[in-house]
Amino acid sequence: MVILKDTKSLIWNTNIAYAIGLMTADGNLSSDGRHMTFVSKDLDLIRIFKRCFSLRNKISKKSSGYSKDKNKRYYFVQFGNVRLYNFLKDIGLTPNKSKTIKNLFIPDGYFSDFLRGLIDGDGNIGYFMHPESKLKQFRIRVASGSRDFLEWLNRQINKFLDIRGSIRQVTRAYELCYYKKASKKLVDFIYYKSDIVYLKRKFKIAKLMETREWWNWQTHTV
Repeated sequence: MVILKDTKSLIWNTNIAYAIGLMTADGNLSSDGRHMTFVSKDLDLIRIFKRCFSLRNKISKKSSGYSKDKNKRYYFVQFGNVRLYNFLKDIGLTPNKSKTIKNLFIPDGYFSDFLRGLIDGDGNIGYFMHPESKLKQFRIRVASGSRDFLEWLNRQINKFLDIRGSIRQVTRAYELCYYKKASKKLVDFIYYKSDIVYLKRKFKIAKLMETREWWNWQTHTV
């Protein structure tokens, strides 16, 4: 299990920061003050999350509460740790956080790892067809039920990279979007070295931008 120096301090590292990004995206703090759950449709992401927090808890499956298709199943892992629970609350995560989350405390040295986890969990890396030029353009999006959180995230990214995204409302949520050169800066920022944890399928699409292959890429989102 993740190591805590005391009841309020966590020993930060790249894996922990990445896992907190995943928890921010698709995690949940129970109201019992002890248990936490991470949910994903991607089994690889669940396994990565377990490795980051050194969890031995089993992986289970459940139906999505938002999908009309009750046969659509999601993977999840539930675990208990009072100290970690309290730490996550101290940095800004709360039970039922989806619409209430605002600012988080993430050390500057680990913000890129946190952001990579957030994008792997609740983000989208891909391309869209420009309505006028009809050319594919690179785009990175991060979704959240809280506009306040995305405004904070936009400010933080601007602090590090001097770029600003645009926030728009979509069904039941908001999206923070970055396009073209700004997306390239984000890719370089979150994949800053080779020996870090990440979701391989999103990394593969992101790195295509460095080649001319992406002009012929047929899958637009991951």
